[in-house]
Amino acid sequence: MADTQFDVIILGGGPGGYVAAIRAAQLGMKTAVVEREHLGGICLNWGCIPTKALLRSSEINHLLHNLDAYGFAADNIRFDLGKIVKRSRAVAKQLSDGVRFLMKKNKVTVFDGQGKLAGRGKLSVTKDGKPVAELTAPHIILATGARARVLPGLEPDGKLVWTYREAMVPTGMPKRLIVIGSGAIGAEFASFYLNLRAEVTLVEVMDRILPVEDAEISAFVLKSFQKQGMKVLTGAKVQGLRKAADSVTAIIEAGGKVQEIVADRVISAVGIVGNVEDIGLEGTGVKVDRTHVVVDEYSRTGEKGVYAIGDLTGPPWLAHKASHEGVICVEAIAGRNPHPLDISVIPGCTYCRPQVASVGLTEAAAKEKGHEVRVGRFPFIGNGKAIAMGEPEGIIKTVFDAKTGELLGAHMAGPEVTEMIQGYTIAKTMETTEAELMETVFPHPTISEAMHEAVLDAYGQVIHI
Repeated sequence: MADTQFDVIILGGGPGGYVAAIRAAQLGMKTAVVEREHLGGICLNWGCIPTKALLRSSEINHLLHNLDAYGFAADNIRFDLGKIVKRSRAVAKQLSDGVRFLMKKNKVTVFDGQGKLAGRGKLSVTKDGKPVAELTAPHIILATGARARVLPGLEPDGKLVWTYREAMVPTGMPKRLIVIGSGAIGAEFASFYLNLRAEVTLVEVMDRILPVEDAEISAFVLKSFQKQGMKVLTGAKVQGLRKAADSVTAIIEAGGKVQEIVADRVISAVGIVGNVEDIGLEGTGVKVDRTHVVVDEYSRTGEKGVYAIGDLTGPPWLAHKASHEGVICVEAIAGRNPHPLDISVIPGCTYCRPQVASVGLTEAAAKEKGHEVRVGRFPFIGNGKAIAMGEPEGIIKTVFDAKTGELLGAHMAGPEVTEMIQGYTIAKTMETTEAELMETVFPHPTISEAMHEAVLDAYGQVIHI
């Protein structure tokens, strides 16, 4: 019979839970993970990773239809949607299996089932309603993640109205698609289907797409989406959906006018809610605020010995935030003295085309906080590598404190900016000023040189524009 006494039990095996488990094991703690579905969680199985595989396929389709620009020609370009989806699922399975191997390697016990707090230091595990085990530990970490928000009238039905899950495994290619919500998930799916040559309408209730990004970046991406043929409606509210046998009509109010748009499918990507139900929070000191568990800087809840990390605790809803929180939480439990998580140094990435990446404050947010700012910008049209790649559409924007030279924020749109944002993230983590960034030598020819130029521009020293 499996051992049921542990030092730490983690409920949820996503990027927060499994990373916390590995770190706990490294620190000598006897550790268990309870996971009801797939190790790796939503991110690895139904989010971050498989969507990147899909987007890679759609990017290749885009390139194939633009071969002439590179001196090539090809006839009868076509794709097999089933194979695209199959590759995406295979990538997810490979990585999920990898997490299972890491659990075994680090001697973390994995319980397959639904976990629920069952009193001080206790967690019950059931599978299909039947008891599996009663586990005990002085420290229990909740890492149950979040799920898609459902709005009245826009309820997913799995056939005509999709969440991200159905959108990732389509059985057929929709010719006309409406995507509701232009955050990271909505923008990525809109881009994916657009690059597979579907007619896409992106609907956003706020006054601009990618509303958490800097306003200039949002405007840049909007222009790019429209240039690619996407229809974008901002300040728009979906009043309702009218379903037919194999199509949906969306009634949308925008700019004081109501219009009806017919599509084959609708994707609802209007945010997420925390998975706080059925995990035994009733009667505990754990406080829930708008579907998210309230925690302190070390992920402690109001109940002694109970912690919460990742999407369950609120924004930013990012896998790397969850992983880092898990490490901090476990190190604090182990009696170490980890630095609390600093939200301002967590980068955000959106993998649409063009890609979007940012860290820190937007220009507007910096001004709202009372900073006098210096702003630098550099377009990719002034970058040799971007032009040589045939990807001259991009921009980098930097925001500095005018008095201290502190890098307050950096915002990027263009090819591979999701790989480049980490340079600014390191700079912020090390509390670098403009002086160090200006003196840093960037390799030539690289797109990253645009990062250097965006700093130089903030101080009137830009070279290539």
